[in-house]
Amino acid sequence: MKDEFLYGIHPVEEALRAGRRKFNGIFLSRKSASRKLHAIASSAASKNISVEWVPDSQLNRLAEESQHQGVTARVGRIPSMKLSSLVSTNRRASGGRLLVLLDSIVDPHNLGAIIRTALGVGAEAVIIPQNRAAGPTPAVSKASAGALEHIHLVEVTNLVAGIKALKSGGWWVYGMDQGTGHSVYDTDLTGMVAMVIGGEERGMRPLVKQNCDFLLTIPQQGPVTSLNASVAAAVTMYEVYRQCRESGIPCSTSGRRDRG
Repeated sequence: MKDEFLYGIHPVEEALRAGRRKFNGIFLSRKSASRKLHAIASSAASKNISVEWVPDSQLNRLAEESQHQGVTARVGRIPSMKLSSLVSTNRRASGGRLLVLLDSIVDPHNLGAIIRTALGVGAEAVIIPQNRAAGPTPAVSKASAGALEHIHLVEVTNLVAGIKALKSGGWWVYGMDQGTGHSVYDTDLTGMVAMVIGGEERGMRPLVKQNCDFLLTIPQQGPVTSLNASVAAAVTMYEVYRQCRESGIPCSTSGRRDRG
């Protein structure tokens, strides 16, 4: 598997902390040499990872990005989880967990923001298509402030097949579809929830929408009737989080509406 260059203080810090990637060297700015960079160097040394202090021009070339904050790391690709493992793990658990499915999100910044929120609310995993969508690139790790390094990520070749597998595993599948369906605030979301967020331009694809158990909407006022995909995802995920907290259910595990 080809190496890639992770860049930015938070992504590199979190990748070191998570311990999920293989590190093949860290490059730090001679010019900056800040306290945070020295902390990264110290952490790398404790893990026997080579560190090199280099000119910013070399960092620009390695990261292919000038906003590297004085650090880039040569790393292996972030590992992904198999959907079958996710389903079988849940069958052994006493409750369910929130899953976030993304249907053709193409903007790395949107994907990064969604992953950051998903980690913040304790979502078990984020599920994305392998093709025609943003993937887990260094730009996504940067946009997620390093959350990508910790989240369980599942890449599937066919999202509809993935939805069907989740239904068989006990999840209820909810699709966010502005203008149709029930309000997200009037829906019980305390059980095994798989939430589908559509792409930036057209929302969910028709076949994905057809395979959802329920369609939900976020009530809005004013002349603008749509939300950015990452904003809609954040509103929805935090409503799931709120309902779990108010019901006295641990936010990472819930089972009040398990699929029978």
